[in-house]
Amino acid sequence: MPLVGCPRRGPPVWIAGRARRPSSANATAPKCDDLPLPPLLTRRTLSAASLLLAALPFPALLPQLLPVASASEAEPEVKEGGGGAGELELERYTDQEQGFTLLKPASWSKVEKAGATALFQQEGKGSNNIGVVVNPVRLNSLTEFGTPQFVADRLLQAEKKKESTKSAEVTCVGERSGHDGLKVYEIEYTLDSTRGGMKRIFTAAFVASKKLYLLNIAHSDSQEKPLDSQTRTVLERVLHSFDSV
Repeated sequence: MPLVGCPRRGPPVWIAGRARRPSSANATAPKCDDLPLPPLLTRRTLSAASLLLAALPFPALLPQLLPVASASEAEPEVKEGGGGAGELELERYTDQEQGFTLLKPASWSKVEKAGATALFQQEGKGSNNIGVVVNPVRLNSLTEFGTPQFVADRLLQAEKKKESTKSAEVTCVGERSGHDGLKVYEIEYTLDSTRGGMKRIFTAAFVASKKLYLLNIAHSDSQEKPLDSQTRTVLERVLHSFDSV
């Protein structure tokens, strides 16, 4: 389900062999900025997830990482023609042990990294990546911590406290229903940092079985080479696919 009010540029990505989940009547329309976005810079893939973990003040959040996902796989997906990200082939990755699932580009390889439950990087450009972090919490639902906007504000506060951050701005905040009515928060923001290239960040979060699940998608989005509409469509598809199992 797309972030309502955030225009999706380019054709939708169709997933072979998987029915599209119907829109939920409980979905909340996100708040989006109508103003031009500032230039953005960022660092690596899991910064947003790490910052959100830091923003949640619960002693049960452990700095140590749970074991890296061992189960995955793979329903082949259909390519879209036309070049660029439209040629990215999506496949489903599921970690039954940790309890989450998402779509990912088939060509993005899984790598091991401290602090990540699962991490996938674009070949030849590791700064474009998809990361998942899972940590225990004392919550039954993310709504016990606050609204999507409150979580987004805390995330941005933590981001702006970093010395390397020049500017950060939330552009979209949304909420959707996941598996068995699970509340999933989605946040999109831009980041201008001295420590990396210009990036757009997509983050999704939910709590299930006393665990906080965080998805962070980072992709370059410079003024010289902005994020194209087809790549954005693919990344949004990944964002909306993140769910519990």
